[in-house]
Amino acid sequence: MKKVLYVVNAVLIIAVGVLFYLHFTATGTPESDLERAVEKGELIPAEQAIVYVNFDTLLSNYDMFYDYERKLMERQQQLEEELNAKSREHERQVADYQDRVQKGLMTRSQAQEMELQLMQQQQELIQLQDDYRQELREEEQVMNRQLHHSIYEFLQEYNQDKGYQFILSETFGGPVLYSNRDLNITRDVINGLNEKYNSSRNR
Repeated sequence: MKKVLYVVNAVLIIAVGVLFYLHFTATGTPESDLERAVEKGELIPAEQAIVYVNFDTLLSNYDMFYDYERKLMERQQQLEEELNAKSREHERQVADYQDRVQKGLMTRSQAQEMELQLMQQQQELIQLQDDYRQELREEEQVMNRQLHHSIYEFLQEYNQDKGYQFILSETFGGPVLYSNRDLNITRDVINGLNEKYNSSRNR
C-alpha cells in the first residue's frame, strides 16, 4: 500500500513540475500588449468585468420613479376623496333614517325597506373600497414593470461601449454581502437614466 502511495506522489510531483515549466516558458501576450488591448477596449480588465448598481439609491434618485410615485399618490388621494364623499352621503342617509324613525315619520314597512337600502349601500361601499385598492395595486405593478424595463433597456445601451460581463444589483438585505466601492457605477447610471428620461419627457 505504501509503495502505491509513493508512486502516486511521485507522479503528482512530476505533473506539477511539468505544469510549472509550461506556465513560465509558454509564449503568450506580453503584459504591455495586454495593457494596450485593454486601453483600446479590445479586452475588459478583470477587475472591471463585474460592476454593480445600488438599486435603492438608483430608485430614490431616478426622476421617472419620482414622477410615478407622485402620480400614484395623486391617484390614491383622488380615490380616497371619492370614497369619503360616498361614505359621508351614506352616513347622512343613515342619520336621516334614524331621525325619521324616532319621530315616527315612517311606517314599519317603509323603515324596513329603507334599512335594506342602507345595508346594500354599505356593502357597495365596502366593495368599492376593495375595488379601489385593487386598482391601485395594479397601477403600482404596471409602474414598477415600466421602471424596471426602462432601467434594463438603458443598461443594454449603456453597456455597449463598456463591455461589462455582469451588472449586479445591490440592495439592503440582498444577497451581496460585500462589494468593492470602486466597482460602483450607480451615479453614472443615474445620470444617464435621468438624461434619457427627461429628454423623452420634454419632447
